[in-house]
Amino acid sequence: MGYSSKKGKRPAEYASKASHGHIIKDPTVKEFLDKCNPPQPVSGIALEDKYRVKVNCSVNNPIKHIIAIDGGYNEVSVQKEYPSATLTFFQFGALFFNLEDLEELASKAFIDPEDMQKLKDMERQKLVIPTKNITYKDQSDLISSVRKSIYEFFMSKPDKELFIDTLKWFIFEEYDKPKPFWHLATCPYSDCISIAGLHLTRDEMLKDYTFKCPYCKGQIYLTDVFRLHEAIDNELGAGGIMGYLTTTLEHLLLIHVMKLIIKTKPSLMNEILFIKDGPLGFFGQTANMHKPMRNLTNYLIKNYNLHLVGLEKSGIFVEHAQAIESRLIPGEVLLLNNDYIYKYVIPGKANSNLPYANTSYYSSKLLFKSNDERMYVATIPVDNKNIVLNPQKADFHNIDVILSNVEKLKCDMYDDSLIPIALVNKLVSLSNHPSSVILEKFAKNCIK
Repeated sequence: MGYSSKKGKRPAEYASKASHGHIIKDPTVKEFLDKCNPPQPVSGIALEDKYRVKVNCSVNNPIKHIIAIDGGYNEVSVQKEYPSATLTFFQFGALFFNLEDLEELASKAFIDPEDMQKLKDMERQKLVIPTKNITYKDQSDLISSVRKSIYEFFMSKPDKELFIDTLKWFIFEEYDKPKPFWHLATCPYSDCISIAGLHLTRDEMLKDYTFKCPYCKGQIYLTDVFRLHEAIDNELGAGGIMGYLTTTLEHLLLIHVMKLIIKTKPSLMNEILFIKDGPLGFFGQTANMHKPMRNLTNYLIKNYNLHLVGLEKSGIFVEHAQAIESRLIPGEVLLLNNDYIYKYVIPGKANSNLPYANTSYYSSKLLFKSNDERMYVATIPVDNKNIVLNPQKADFHNIDVILSNVEKLKCDMYDDSLIPIALVNKLVSLSNHPSSVILEKFAKNCIK
Protein backbone atom coordinates (compact mmCIF):
# COMPACT_ATOMS: atom_id res chain seq x y z
CA MET A 1 0.00 0.00 0.00
CA GLY A 2 1.47 3.31 -1.03
CA TYR A 3 1.83 6.29 1.29
CA SER A 4 -0.62 9.17 1.03
CA SER A 5 0.32 12.80 1.28
CA LYS A 6 -0.37 14.74 4.47
CA LYS A 7 -1.96 18.14 4.09
CA GLY A 8 -0.46 18.46 0.62
CA LYS A 9 3.07 19.12 1.98
CA ARG A 10 4.70 16.19 0.18
CA PRO A 11 3.74 14.30 -2.99
CA ALA A 12 1.99 11.00 -2.40
CA GLU A 13 3.97 7.77 -2.80
CA TYR A 14 2.13 5.76 -5.43
CA ALA A 15 2.02 1.95 -5.51
CA SER A 16 4.42 0.16 -7.87
CA LYS A 17 3.16 -0.45 -11.40
CA ALA A 18 5.23 -3.62 -11.86
CA SER A 19 5.03 -5.52 -8.55
CA HIS A 20 2.17 -7.68 -9.81
CA GLY A 21 4.70 -9.61 -11.88
CA HIS A 22 6.10 -11.25 -8.76
CA ILE A 23 2.66 -12.58 -7.86
CA ILE A 24 1.92 -13.87 -11.35
CA LYS A 25 5.24 -15.76 -11.54
CA ASP A 26 4.97 -17.31 -8.07
CA PRO A 27 4.18 -21.07 -8.43
CA THR A 28 2.54 -21.26 -4.97
CA VAL A 29 0.01 -18.62 -6.01
CA LYS A 30 -0.77 -20.54 -9.19
CA GLU A 31 -1.15 -23.76 -7.19
CA PHE A 32 -3.52 -22.07 -4.75
CA LEU A 33 -5.72 -20.64 -7.53
CA ASP A 34 -5.85 -24.01 -9.25
CA LYS A 35 -7.47 -25.50 -6.12
CA CYS A 36 -10.17 -22.84 -5.78
CA ASN A 37 -13.78 -23.77 -6.65
CA PRO A 38 -16.00 -21.02 -8.10
CA PRO A 39 -19.82 -21.14 -7.84
CA GLN A 40 -21.73 -23.45 -10.17
CA PRO A 41 -22.92 -21.80 -13.42
CA VAL A 42 -26.69 -21.49 -13.82
CA SER A 43 -26.70 -24.15 -16.52
CA GLY A 44 -25.33 -26.69 -14.03
CA ILE A 45 -28.00 -26.16 -11.37
CA ALA A 46 -30.35 -29.10 -10.86
CA LEU A 47 -33.80 -28.43 -9.35
CA GLU A 48 -35.16 -31.52 -7.63
CA ASP A 49 -38.89 -32.06 -8.17
CA LYS A 50 -39.50 -33.02 -4.53
CA TYR A 51 -38.51 -29.49 -3.44
CA ARG A 52 -40.68 -27.74 -6.06
CA VAL A 53 -44.18 -27.10 -4.74
CA LYS A 54 -47.17 -25.02 -5.87
CA VAL A 55 -48.80 -22.24 -3.88
CA ASN A 56 -52.54 -22.58 -3.39
CA CYS A 57 -53.70 -19.00 -4.02
CA SER A 58 -57.37 -19.99 -3.70
CA VAL A 59 -56.91 -20.81 -0.01
CA ASN A 60 -59.24 -19.01 2.43
CA ASN A 61 -57.54 -15.71 3.26
CA PRO A 62 -58.00 -14.49 6.87
CA ILE A 63 -55.56 -11.57 6.47
CA LYS A 64 -57.11 -8.11 6.88
CA HIS A 65 -54.15 -6.09 8.10
CA ILE A 66 -50.45 -5.78 7.27
CA ILE A 67 -47.69 -4.79 9.69
CA ALA A 68 -44.25 -4.22 8.13
CA ILE A 69 -41.05 -3.71 10.15
CA ASP A 70 -37.86 -2.04 8.91
CA GLY A 71 -35.02 0.13 10.16
CA GLY A 72 -31.94 2.02 9.12
CA TYR A 73 -28.92 3.82 10.53
CA ASN A 74 -26.37 6.43 9.53
CA GLU A 75 -22.98 7.13 11.08
CA VAL A 76 -21.94 10.78 11.10
CA SER A 77 -18.75 12.56 12.08
CA VAL A 78 -18.97 15.19 14.80
CA GLN A 79 -15.23 15.85 14.79
CA LYS A 80 -13.17 15.09 11.68
CA GLU A 81 -9.83 16.44 12.88
CA TYR A 82 -7.74 14.42 15.34
CA PRO A 83 -9.06 12.85 17.50
CA SER A 84 -11.96 11.99 15.18
CA ALA A 85 -15.33 11.20 16.75
CA THR A 86 -18.54 9.72 15.36
CA LEU A 87 -22.16 9.07 16.35
CA THR A 88 -24.71 6.74 14.77
CA PHE A 89 -28.37 7.67 14.34
CA PHE A 90 -30.97 4.90 14.12
CA GLN A 91 -34.56 5.11 12.95
CA PHE A 92 -36.87 2.12 12.69
CA GLY A 93 -40.57 1.58 12.76
CA ALA A 94 -43.70 -0.45 12.14
CA LEU A 95 -46.04 0.43 9.27
CA PHE A 96 -49.72 -0.47 9.73
CA PHE A 97 -52.38 -0.59 7.04
CA ASN A 98 -55.51 -2.46 6.06
CA LEU A 99 -55.42 -4.81 3.10
CA GLU A 100 -58.85 -3.46 2.08
CA ASP A 101 -57.40 0.06 1.65
CA LEU A 102 -54.74 -1.31 -0.69
CA GLU A 103 -57.30 -3.22 -2.75
CA GLU A 104 -59.40 -0.06 -3.10
CA LEU A 105 -56.38 1.88 -4.39
CA ALA A 106 -55.66 -0.84 -6.96
CA SER A 107 -59.13 -0.39 -8.46
CA LYS A 108 -58.77 3.39 -8.94
CA ALA A 109 -57.62 5.00 -12.17
CA PHE A 110 -56.05 7.88 -10.22
CA ILE A 111 -54.79 7.78 -6.64
CA ASP A 112 -55.57 10.74 -4.42
CA PRO A 113 -52.78 11.70 -1.94
CA GLU A 114 -55.31 11.36 0.89
CA ASP A 115 -55.95 7.77 -0.14
CA MET A 116 -52.24 7.04 -0.19
CA GLN A 117 -51.96 8.45 3.32
CA LYS A 118 -54.04 5.51 4.55
CA LEU A 119 -51.03 3.31 3.88
CA LYS A 120 -48.69 5.44 5.99
CA ASP A 121 -49.84 4.84 9.55
CA MET A 122 -46.29 4.75 10.85
CA GLU A 123 -44.83 4.34 14.32
CA ARG A 124 -41.20 5.55 14.32
CA GLN A 125 -38.54 4.99 16.99
CA LYS A 126 -35.20 6.83 17.20
CA LEU A 127 -31.92 6.01 18.89
CA VAL A 128 -28.46 7.61 19.00
CA ILE A 129 -25.34 5.58 19.80
CA PRO A 130 -21.78 6.88 20.35
CA THR A 131 -19.62 5.07 17.81
CA LYS A 132 -16.07 6.33 18.28
CA ASN A 133 -14.20 8.56 20.76
CA ILE A 134 -17.36 9.74 22.49
CA THR A 135 -18.53 8.95 26.00
CA TYR A 136 -22.08 9.35 27.26
CA LYS A 137 -22.96 11.11 30.53
CA ASP A 138 -20.66 9.94 33.33
CA GLN A 139 -19.62 6.67 31.67
CA SER A 140 -15.92 5.81 31.83
CA ASP A 141 -15.39 4.54 28.28
CA LEU A 142 -17.02 3.80 24.93
CA ILE A 143 -18.16 0.28 25.83
CA SER A 144 -20.06 1.43 28.92
CA SER A 145 -21.43 4.43 26.96
CA VAL A 146 -22.93 2.20 24.25
CA ARG A 147 -24.37 -0.16 26.88
CA LYS A 148 -25.93 2.76 28.76
CA SER A 149 -27.37 4.31 25.59
CA ILE A 150 -29.08 1.06 24.57
CA TYR A 151 -30.37 0.45 28.11
CA GLU A 152 -31.87 3.95 28.40
CA PHE A 153 -33.55 3.57 25.03
CA PHE A 154 -35.19 0.34 26.16
CA MET A 155 -36.27 2.07 29.38
CA SER A 156 -38.12 4.77 27.40
CA LYS A 157 -41.90 4.68 26.91
CA PRO A 158 -42.78 4.82 23.19
CA ASP A 159 -46.41 3.87 23.83
CA LYS A 160 -46.64 3.67 27.66
CA GLU A 161 -45.19 0.14 27.46
CA LEU A 162 -41.48 -0.20 28.16
CA PHE A 163 -39.40 -1.90 25.48
CA ILE A 164 -37.34 -3.42 28.28
CA ASP A 165 -40.42 -5.03 29.78
CA THR A 166 -41.03 -6.61 26.38
CA LEU A 167 -37.42 -7.83 26.41
CA LYS A 168 -38.00 -9.40 29.84
CA TRP A 169 -41.25 -10.99 28.59
CA PHE A 170 -39.35 -12.36 25.60
CA ILE A 171 -36.13 -13.55 27.26
CA PHE A 172 -37.77 -15.30 30.20
CA GLU A 173 -40.69 -16.54 28.05
CA GLU A 174 -43.32 -15.04 30.35
CA TYR A 175 -45.99 -15.52 27.69
CA ASP A 176 -46.06 -19.24 28.53
CA LYS A 177 -44.07 -20.98 31.28
CA PRO A 178 -41.53 -18.47 32.61
CA LYS A 179 -37.90 -19.58 32.67
CA PRO A 180 -35.98 -18.99 35.92
CA PHE A 181 -32.80 -17.55 34.39
CA TRP A 182 -30.91 -16.49 31.28
CA HIS A 183 -27.28 -17.50 30.87
CA LEU A 184 -25.07 -14.55 29.92
CA ALA A 185 -21.93 -15.87 28.21
CA THR A 186 -19.67 -12.98 29.24
CA CYS A 187 -19.75 -10.28 31.89
CA PRO A 188 -19.49 -6.83 30.24
CA TYR A 189 -16.70 -5.78 32.61
CA SER A 190 -13.20 -6.60 31.37
CA ASP A 191 -11.77 -7.08 34.87
CA CYS A 192 -14.42 -9.65 35.88
CA ILE A 193 -13.00 -13.03 36.95
CA SER A 194 -15.98 -14.94 35.53
CA ILE A 195 -14.83 -17.56 33.02
CA ALA A 196 -17.98 -19.49 32.14
CA GLY A 197 -20.36 -16.54 32.21
CA LEU A 198 -23.15 -16.05 34.71
CA HIS A 199 -26.87 -16.63 35.27
CA LEU A 200 -29.24 -13.66 35.19
CA THR A 201 -31.92 -14.93 37.56
CA ARG A 202 -35.39 -13.60 36.86
CA ASP A 203 -36.41 -13.36 40.52
CA GLU A 204 -33.21 -11.48 41.40
CA MET A 205 -33.68 -8.78 38.79
CA LEU A 206 -33.99 -5.32 40.36
CA LYS A 207 -36.88 -2.94 39.64
CA ASP A 208 -34.76 -1.02 37.14
CA TYR A 209 -34.17 -4.21 35.11
CA THR A 210 -30.58 -4.59 36.27
CA PHE A 211 -28.55 -7.29 38.03
CA LYS A 212 -25.39 -7.44 40.11
CA CYS A 213 -22.57 -9.60 38.79
CA PRO A 214 -21.82 -12.19 41.51
CA TYR A 215 -18.11 -12.03 40.65
CA CYS A 216 -17.16 -8.38 40.07
CA LYS A 217 -20.32 -6.77 41.57
CA GLY A 218 -20.69 -4.64 38.46
CA GLN A 219 -24.10 -3.43 37.28
CA ILE A 220 -25.50 -5.52 34.44
CA TYR A 221 -28.39 -4.26 32.31
CA LEU A 222 -30.99 -6.65 30.97
CA THR A 223 -30.04 -5.34 27.51
CA ASP A 224 -26.58 -6.88 27.99
CA VAL A 225 -28.14 -10.20 26.94
CA PHE A 226 -27.46 -9.03 23.36
CA ARG A 227 -23.72 -9.37 24.11
CA LEU A 228 -22.91 -6.36 21.95
CA HIS A 229 -20.20 -5.34 24.43
CA GLU A 230 -18.12 -8.25 23.08
CA ALA A 231 -17.81 -6.58 19.66
CA ILE A 232 -16.93 -3.04 20.83
CA ASP A 233 -13.35 -1.81 21.19
CA ASN A 234 -12.63 1.40 23.10
CA GLU A 235 -9.99 2.39 20.53
CA LEU A 236 -11.37 0.97 17.27
CA GLY A 237 -14.96 1.94 18.02
CA ALA A 238 -18.41 0.36 17.90
CA GLY A 239 -18.96 0.39 14.13
CA GLY A 240 -19.00 -3.41 14.00
CA ILE A 241 -22.23 -3.75 16.01
CA MET A 242 -24.48 -1.44 14.01
CA GLY A 243 -25.88 -4.06 11.61
CA TYR A 244 -26.46 -6.53 14.45
CA LEU A 245 -28.12 -3.84 16.56
CA THR A 246 -30.42 -2.81 13.70
CA THR A 247 -31.67 -6.38 13.19
CA THR A 248 -32.16 -6.80 16.93
CA LEU A 249 -34.12 -3.54 17.27
CA GLU A 250 -36.36 -4.49 14.35
CA HIS A 251 -37.10 -7.83 16.01
CA LEU A 252 -37.78 -6.27 19.40
CA LEU A 253 -40.23 -3.82 17.80
CA LEU A 254 -41.92 -6.78 16.10
CA ILE A 255 -42.14 -8.65 19.42
CA HIS A 256 -43.37 -5.48 21.15
CA VAL A 257 -46.21 -5.08 18.66
CA MET A 258 -47.16 -8.77 18.98
CA LYS A 259 -47.19 -8.49 22.76
CA LEU A 260 -49.47 -5.43 22.67
CA ILE A 261 -51.90 -7.17 20.30
CA ILE A 262 -52.05 -10.29 22.49
CA LYS A 263 -52.62 -8.10 25.53
CA THR A 264 -55.33 -5.90 24.00
CA LYS A 265 -57.10 -7.88 21.27
CA PRO A 266 -55.61 -11.35 20.69
CA SER A 267 -58.21 -12.26 18.04
CA LEU A 268 -56.46 -9.82 15.67
CA MET A 269 -53.39 -12.05 15.48
CA ASN A 270 -55.10 -14.37 13.01
CA GLU A 271 -55.95 -11.40 10.75
CA ILE A 272 -52.47 -9.84 10.56
CA LEU A 273 -49.59 -10.62 8.25
CA PHE A 274 -46.31 -9.50 9.83
CA ILE A 275 -43.58 -8.69 7.32
CA LYS A 276 -39.99 -8.06 8.33
CA ASP A 277 -37.47 -6.62 5.92
CA GLY A 278 -34.63 -9.12 5.72
CA PRO A 279 -34.32 -12.74 6.85
CA LEU A 280 -35.85 -14.03 10.07
CA GLY A 281 -32.72 -14.51 12.10
CA PHE A 282 -30.25 -12.89 14.49
CA PHE A 283 -26.58 -12.48 13.64
CA GLY A 284 -23.16 -11.89 15.15
CA GLN A 285 -23.11 -11.42 18.92
CA THR A 286 -26.93 -11.41 19.02
CA ALA A 287 -27.30 -14.80 17.28
CA ASN A 288 -28.30 -16.56 20.52
CA MET A 289 -31.56 -14.59 20.42
CA HIS A 290 -32.79 -16.99 17.72
CA LYS A 291 -33.53 -19.63 20.38
CA PRO A 292 -36.12 -17.65 22.40
CA MET A 293 -37.47 -16.27 19.10
CA ARG A 294 -38.06 -19.79 17.81
CA ASN A 295 -39.85 -20.63 21.08
CA LEU A 296 -42.00 -17.50 20.79
CA THR A 297 -43.00 -18.10 17.16
CA ASN A 298 -43.82 -21.76 17.93
CA TYR A 299 -46.05 -20.58 20.77
CA LEU A 300 -47.75 -17.94 18.61
CA ILE A 301 -48.30 -20.38 15.74
CA LYS A 302 -49.89 -22.89 18.08
CA ASN A 303 -52.07 -20.46 20.04
CA TYR A 304 -52.70 -17.51 17.67
CA ASN A 305 -52.11 -18.87 14.15
CA LEU A 306 -49.18 -16.51 13.51
CA HIS A 307 -48.54 -15.26 9.95
CA LEU A 308 -44.94 -14.02 9.71
CA VAL A 309 -42.50 -13.72 6.81
CA GLY A 310 -39.09 -12.18 6.22
CA LEU A 311 -38.37 -10.85 2.72
CA GLU A 312 -34.92 -10.11 1.37
CA LYS A 313 -34.16 -7.25 -1.03
CA SER A 314 -30.51 -8.01 -1.67
CA GLY A 315 -27.75 -10.53 -1.04
CA ILE A 316 -26.47 -13.78 -2.47
CA PHE A 317 -29.83 -15.58 -2.24
CA VAL A 318 -31.56 -12.76 -4.16
CA GLU A 319 -28.87 -12.97 -6.84
CA HIS A 320 -29.36 -16.73 -7.03
CA ALA A 321 -33.15 -16.34 -7.30
CA GLN A 322 -32.74 -13.96 -10.23
CA ALA A 323 -30.34 -16.37 -11.92
CA ILE A 324 -32.76 -19.34 -11.84
CA GLU A 325 -35.94 -17.31 -12.37
CA SER A 326 -36.57 -18.84 -15.81
CA ARG A 327 -36.29 -22.35 -14.39
CA LEU A 328 -39.38 -21.98 -12.17
CA ILE A 329 -42.98 -21.75 -13.34
CA PRO A 330 -45.35 -19.02 -12.07
CA GLY A 331 -46.91 -19.85 -8.70
CA GLU A 332 -44.10 -22.24 -7.80
CA VAL A 333 -41.93 -22.41 -4.70
CA LEU A 334 -38.46 -23.91 -4.44
CA LEU A 335 -37.74 -25.14 -0.90
CA LEU A 336 -34.02 -24.82 -0.19
CA ASN A 337 -32.39 -27.84 1.40
CA ASN A 338 -28.90 -27.99 2.90
CA ASP A 339 -27.20 -29.70 -0.06
CA TYR A 340 -28.71 -27.26 -2.56
CA ILE A 341 -27.62 -24.20 -0.56
CA TYR A 342 -24.01 -25.30 -0.21
CA LYS A 343 -23.75 -26.61 -3.75
CA TYR A 344 -25.33 -23.77 -5.70
CA VAL A 345 -25.72 -20.69 -3.48
CA ILE A 346 -22.87 -20.66 -0.97
CA PRO A 347 -19.87 -22.64 -2.28
CA GLY A 348 -18.92 -25.20 0.32
CA LYS A 349 -19.61 -28.68 1.57
CA ALA A 350 -22.91 -29.47 3.29
CA ASN A 351 -22.75 -31.07 6.71
CA SER A 352 -25.76 -33.14 7.77
CA ASN A 353 -24.98 -32.31 11.40
CA LEU A 354 -24.84 -28.57 10.75
CA PRO A 355 -27.90 -27.30 8.85
CA TYR A 356 -27.50 -23.94 7.11
CA ALA A 357 -27.76 -21.03 9.60
CA ASN A 358 -28.82 -23.34 12.45
CA THR A 359 -27.18 -21.02 14.98
CA SER A 360 -28.88 -17.83 13.80
CA TYR A 361 -32.15 -18.51 11.92
CA TYR A 362 -35.48 -19.48 13.49
CA SER A 363 -36.86 -19.94 9.98
CA SER A 364 -36.08 -21.60 6.66
CA LYS A 365 -35.57 -20.04 3.23
CA LEU A 366 -37.55 -20.56 0.06
CA LEU A 367 -37.71 -19.00 -3.39
CA PHE A 368 -41.14 -17.96 -4.69
CA LYS A 369 -42.06 -17.07 -8.27
CA SER A 370 -45.41 -15.33 -8.20
CA ASN A 371 -48.09 -15.72 -10.87
CA ASP A 372 -47.06 -12.35 -12.31
CA GLU A 373 -43.50 -13.74 -12.57
CA ARG A 374 -41.84 -11.79 -9.77
CA MET A 375 -39.16 -13.53 -7.69
CA TYR A 376 -39.06 -13.37 -3.92
CA VAL A 377 -36.64 -14.75 -1.33
CA ALA A 378 -38.64 -15.45 1.80
CA THR A 379 -38.03 -16.94 5.22
CA ILE A 380 -40.92 -18.41 7.20
CA PRO A 381 -40.71 -19.68 10.80
CA VAL A 382 -40.25 -23.44 11.22
CA ASP A 383 -40.41 -25.53 14.36
CA ASN A 384 -37.30 -27.64 13.91
CA LYS A 385 -33.87 -26.20 13.07
CA ASN A 386 -33.07 -29.38 11.14
CA ILE A 387 -35.95 -28.93 8.68
CA VAL A 388 -33.52 -27.26 6.28
CA LEU A 389 -31.93 -30.68 5.75
CA ASN A 390 -35.06 -32.04 4.05
CA PRO A 391 -37.79 -29.34 3.88
CA GLN A 392 -41.42 -30.17 3.13
CA LYS A 393 -44.21 -27.75 2.32
CA ALA A 394 -46.13 -28.80 5.46
CA ASP A 395 -43.20 -27.62 7.62
CA PHE A 396 -43.97 -23.99 6.73
CA HIS A 397 -47.04 -22.96 8.70
CA ASN A 398 -49.56 -20.88 6.69
CA ILE A 399 -47.29 -20.87 3.64
CA ASP A 400 -50.19 -20.62 1.14
CA VAL A 401 -51.83 -17.70 2.95
CA ILE A 402 -48.53 -15.87 3.44
CA LEU A 403 -47.29 -16.18 -0.15
CA SER A 404 -50.66 -15.46 -1.74
CA ASN A 405 -50.71 -12.18 0.21
CA VAL A 406 -47.11 -11.43 -0.74
CA GLU A 407 -48.24 -11.69 -4.35
CA LYS A 408 -51.04 -9.15 -3.70
CA LEU A 409 -48.60 -6.63 -2.23
CA LYS A 410 -46.52 -6.21 -5.38
CA CYS A 411 -44.94 -2.83 -5.98
CA ASP A 412 -43.40 -1.35 -9.14
CA MET A 413 -41.11 1.10 -7.30
CA TYR A 414 -38.24 -1.41 -7.35
CA ASP A 415 -37.60 -4.83 -8.89
CA ASP A 416 -39.68 -7.53 -7.16
CA SER A 417 -40.54 -5.19 -4.28
CA LEU A 418 -43.59 -5.06 -2.01
CA ILE A 419 -45.68 -2.01 -1.12
CA PRO A 420 -45.29 -2.31 2.68
CA ILE A 421 -41.54 -2.89 2.52
CA ALA A 422 -41.01 -0.08 0.00
CA LEU A 423 -43.12 2.32 2.07
CA VAL A 424 -41.62 1.50 5.46
CA ASN A 425 -38.14 1.74 3.97
CA LYS A 426 -38.92 5.18 2.52
CA LEU A 427 -40.28 6.35 5.87
CA VAL A 428 -37.44 5.17 8.14
CA SER A 429 -34.28 4.86 5.99
CA LEU A 430 -31.56 7.48 6.36
CA SER A 431 -29.84 8.39 3.09
CA ASN A 432 -26.17 9.25 2.69
CA HIS A 433 -27.30 12.52 1.12
CA PRO A 434 -28.82 14.71 2.36
CA SER A 435 -29.66 12.88 5.64
CA SER A 436 -26.06 12.30 6.74
CA VAL A 437 -25.05 15.91 6.03
CA ILE A 438 -28.03 17.33 7.93
CA LEU A 439 -27.56 14.92 10.86
CA GLU A 440 -23.86 15.77 11.01
CA LYS A 441 -24.59 19.49 11.32
CA PHE A 442 -27.35 18.79 13.83
CA ALA A 443 -25.04 16.66 16.01
CA LYS A 444 -22.20 19.21 15.91
CA ASN A 445 -24.55 22.00 16.97
CA CYS A 446 -26.00 19.95 19.85
CA ILE A 447 -22.77 18.54 21.29
CA LYS A 448 -20.99 21.04 23.49
